[in-house]
Amino acid sequence: MQKNFSLQLSPEQAFSHPAIEEAFLQQSGIKKDSLQGFFITRKNIDARGKHPRVNLTINAFIDEPYIKGNYGEMGFKDVRNANDSVLIIGAGPAGLFAALKLIEQGIKPVIIERGKDVRARRRDLAVLNKGGIVNPESNYCFGEGGAGTYSDGKLYTRSNKRGNVQRILNLFMQFGAEEKILYEAHPHIGTNKLPHIITAMREQIQSSGGIFLFEKKLIDFRISNDHIESIITSDGDILKADAFILATGHSARDIFLLFHQKKLLIEQKPFALGVRIEHPQQIIDSIQYHCAVRGQYLPPASYSLIEQVDSKGVFSFCMCPGGIIAPASTSPGELVVNGWSPSKRNNPFANSGIVVQVNNHDAINHFKKTGSEVLKQKNFETSPLLFMYFQQAIETAAYNAGGGNFIAPAQRMIDFVNNKTSTALPGCSYLPGISSVDLSNVLPSFIHQSLQKAFAGFGKKMRGYFTNEAVIVATESRTSSPVRIPRHERTLQHPQLKNLYPCGEGAGYAGGIVSAAMDGERVASTITEQLHARLHKGRALH
Repeated sequence: MQKNFSLQLSPEQAFSHPAIEEAFLQQSGIKKDSLQGFFITRKNIDARGKHPRVNLTINAFIDEPYIKGNYGEMGFKDVRNANDSVLIIGAGPAGLFAALKLIEQGIKPVIIERGKDVRARRRDLAVLNKGGIVNPESNYCFGEGGAGTYSDGKLYTRSNKRGNVQRILNLFMQFGAEEKILYEAHPHIGTNKLPHIITAMREQIQSSGGIFLFEKKLIDFRISNDHIESIITSDGDILKADAFILATGHSARDIFLLFHQKKLLIEQKPFALGVRIEHPQQIIDSIQYHCAVRGQYLPPASYSLIEQVDSKGVFSFCMCPGGIIAPASTSPGELVVNGWSPSKRNNPFANSGIVVQVNNHDAINHFKKTGSEVLKQKNFETSPLLFMYFQQAIETAAYNAGGGNFIAPAQRMIDFVNNKTSTALPGCSYLPGISSVDLSNVLPSFIHQSLQKAFAGFGKKMRGYFTNEAVIVATESRTSSPVRIPRHERTLQHPQLKNLYPCGEGAGYAGGIVSAAMDGERVASTITEQLHARLHKGRALH
């Protein structure tokens, strides 16, 4: 028989396969000869007590042959000569998983990506980090794999409301991720490993007959009878398909502008904006693990924080233990920071976004206070681009405050709360460099004041968190898309374009790699149903 069994072990025991087996035999009373093998199905760390413990759930094989977990390798068809084709705009997780799903169902995907492949993209990131020059088409947000490829590879979503999480994780493993992503409470691939997995996905898509076109930027589309007839790229190509998936990511402002100019429906989407905060990893370890030294059997500690400040949510976002702060800007003159960690999470710092919810009233008041040019736009309060303009304004202010070359304005934490410009700044992982600035002159007052109160509150929840050894770096502004591209609840089509399918994080239907991947699969499955219905019933998509 197979038996699920829960164990609570020391970190050292949980690190050793023989120690796990010994603990299981002792606690279950099962004889060693009866145990034919086991695999881990769930793992998390409980650090609430004086000494951290590791909770494990294992699937043990008792008196029956051990069979390693069946992760269900997906089969992909040859679609070179498929009758139907779908054009996917964007090669992030939504686009890639949509392509894989289409191939599985016998439909040919053609993927266009404004940026470069993962290998060439890395060179552009080096120029941005070391030279302060951003390539607007190839950066931390744009390029093969999307924003997540060089921004950590967190796979934290555990909700199956929008799709099958386990299937997504199994696919990642099929393309090279470690088995531990299937059972860890907070699975993480690592920025150093994710590019190889993305490359393997592309190679599978191409070997099955799918097509990749890099440095192909959508600039316009032709519409006929409520359908997209073709799209036009920046190099003049005209591309046609049976259906179009729009999976351009949360930073493709040109797409939002294109929709707005063509009077196609888009909507305001509230989001969150704030800063990155970086501590020495040892401080976070000592707080979370209640010890001076973490030891070799525990991973670098993480945290998750939330505080209500004057009816506003202030919360941690994309926490990166053993990580690095990176410049995630997509345009010259605008400063965005994000965080990432390698698979070993072995850098000396821990960073996290700390962001504040932004609503329509907040953005309008900020523009009125600053006398922004946005005020000159007709009906700017109800413009679907309001939050995009707000995001852009804060990024520009941060760039100017840092003095250019993507040097980031920064302040020690206690100095930030006390409205004091830091006389000197601690070491920081942000490669372009940081400059001491009073961040009250960079951030909108409601964000600055909310963060001040939240940091003091966080210090009460995590003793030692509120310290001047921590540095605040502005600005973390790409938490999610500031615009939603609407779609029909059932058909997933844009209300005005019956063969266009807004998809993923950029359209406002996902938040992170796994949820974007699930949304890509959902859209691909829906398109398949509709294409097959048209083929078999002889009627157009609707």
